[in-house]
Amino acid sequence: MRNIAGKSIVITGAARGIGAAIAASLARRGAHVVIGDRDTDALTAAVEDLKQHGSVSGHYVNVADRQSFSDFLDEARADAGGHIDVLINNAGVMPIGTFTEQSQQSIRSAIDVNINGVINGCQLVLPEMVRRRSGHIVNIASMAGVVAVPGLAVYAASKFAVVGLSTALADEYARHGVCVSAVLPTFTRTDLISGTAPSAMQGLVLPTDVASAVVTVIDKRLTQRSVPTHLRYLAPVIAVSGDRVRRLINKVMGSDTTFLEFDESARRAYEDRVRAATSGAD
Repeated sequence: MRNIAGKSIVITGAARGIGAAIAASLARRGAHVVIGDRDTDALTAAVEDLKQHGSVSGHYVNVADRQSFSDFLDEARADAGGHIDVLINNAGVMPIGTFTEQSQQSIRSAIDVNINGVINGCQLVLPEMVRRRSGHIVNIASMAGVVAVPGLAVYAASKFAVVGLSTALADEYARHGVCVSAVLPTFTRTDLISGTAPSAMQGLVLPTDVASAVVTVIDKRLTQRSVPTHLRYLAPVIAVSGDRVRRLINKVMGSDTTFLEFDESARRAYEDRVRAATSGAD
């Protein structure tokens, strides 16, 4: 774990779910971890819980607001010895449902957080990493960024963007000694899927599975990692299949209705958080 122990690692959206699992895993391996989140109550509780695993601190951040992200990174540098070795852009939101019924606020939130938030983070840390000729950015994307399914049109569009951005940046900055990676989990047991009932065939993973993939990506400096790993080969095949084959696969797996037919009351609290996750800019 030579690329983890003693490193300064910053994680966004880490007060719960995948981000918190990543923070715990990296802290246990000797990293100095700084987490950020918009939910200050959850953030405070997460920091106290994560301290049992190692060196962890936390600060407020709204990744969709560039100034907020910049201020957060300054605080992270102050906590972690003046520089950032690894940035993990984990913050993300997942609006679901029929495309024409998606509110403008939910769509704006997905674009602000999932795309602009990742772009903000990359642009803010790359200059210092290039100067040092050392550093790593890990963007948490999704298999929805390779294979889109009904009910996830906006989310899939945002994650396709993250996969493309990560691949382009990986090749652009390799010559500067900086690694850029994308981790692509399938649907994970977090608040993102609250109110839905995925089938067993959809193969849900745990936040700890995603955390393990992030550890591997950082330690081995990989450009891309799927969770589970076999989807690296299966997902592209589905993506390029003909319409009839792709729709049949969706039907067999249950992906054709999972994100169109769900318990709205069970999902309401999460959707309220999604709508609130905007930059506030015009």
